[in-house]
Amino acid sequence: MSAADRLKSREAKKDAIVLAASAHVAFDGWGDEALAAGAEDAGFDGDTAKRLFPGGAVDAIAQFAAISDREMMKAMEEAGVDKMRVRDRVIFGVRARLEYLMPHREAVRAGLSVLSNPLHAGLMARITHTTVDNIWYMAGDRSADFNYYTKRGLLGPVYAATVLYWLNDQSEDCQDTWDFLERRIDDVLKIPGIKSKITKAFENLLKGGPFVKSNSDLEMRH
Repeated sequence: MSAADRLKSREAKKDAIVLAASAHVAFDGWGDEALAAGAEDAGFDGDTAKRLFPGGAVDAIAQFAAISDREMMKAMEEAGVDKMRVRDRVIFGVRARLEYLMPHREAVRAGLSVLSNPLHAGLMARITHTTVDNIWYMAGDRSADFNYYTKRGLLGPVYAATVLYWLNDQSEDCQDTWDFLERRIDDVLKIPGIKSKITKAFENLLKGGPFVKSNSDLEMRH
């Protein structure tokens, strides 16, 4: 078996154990007991779980996030989001990830409880950044300048707030969550317009021109 095949096999085992462990997390939390039970359900033993997840809960949560991202990106690709408006591409990505996680909602809740520990703040930030980066990438963003950080910095808090809303949403098919998500995205999309007006006015000032040319230039539509 080649190194690539061994890596693929290792990742497949990790995926199987984590997904199987998810059913036990509601009772045992993201810990050794849930991982051992997940390994057994997936056809492995407890030692395999310990070997594949030496960091225990945090390693398992990171793998769970990676699985969720892969499924989200797959859904975005299959849906042909490139034919949608940018706004709708981003909304589709967030929604696709949460819809995939619907059967694992208690595992997500337990994972956030673990990551809320200040010791794991770095992992929480990396997981969130990776998710929003994948959403923007699949939405067609290939920026490598300041816009890269701006877009991800704006989407990160929206995504995090939507996850928290979704965890407690009891509406049919989580419709309240999707409405919440759309409102937050629409709020964020107003910001680049304001930024553009400020940048243009600043450029005019540097060129020696008037800061604003008319009253209409002062308007910032919300």
